[in-house]
Amino acid sequence: MRITTKGRYALRATLALAQMGKDDENISINELSEAEDISSMFLEQIFFKLRKAGIVQSVRGPGGGFSFARPIDSITVREIFDAAGEEMTVLPCDRSINECERQSECISHQVFDSVAGMVSTYLESLTLKTVLENEEFNPPAGINA
Repeated sequence: MRITTKGRYALRATLALAQMGKDDENISINELSEAEDISSMFLEQIFFKLRKAGIVQSVRGPGGGFSFARPIDSITVREIFDAAGEEMTVLPCDRSINECERQSECISHQVFDSVAGMVSTYLESLTLKTVLENEEFNPPAGINA
């Protein structure tokens, strides 16, 4: 599984927003950009997607910026990756499985499909609050680490 720069930056920036934006304070893109050393133009693109997905909200003008649209204990790492446009696949063939000539006989695909499912389940169980509180990142029930 490969997480792109956009996905990594989306996670870093949302975690920074959670740390900096106590009491629902609006945080500007420039503040996040400086804090995380990420291009403000790149962050604007990411936060446009996060806003569209209902993860963050924005206020224009003086004192404006971004804050979370919902509590951080309800926002998962998977949601952030999805909003950023990350594809949660293990192999390139996962993306075009309907075009695969070997789909019905490919045992290895079943293995990688299972791995992708486990990763997805884990990321869906991991909230921003969990990450920020440094709780132990235990896998969901039924998945042995």
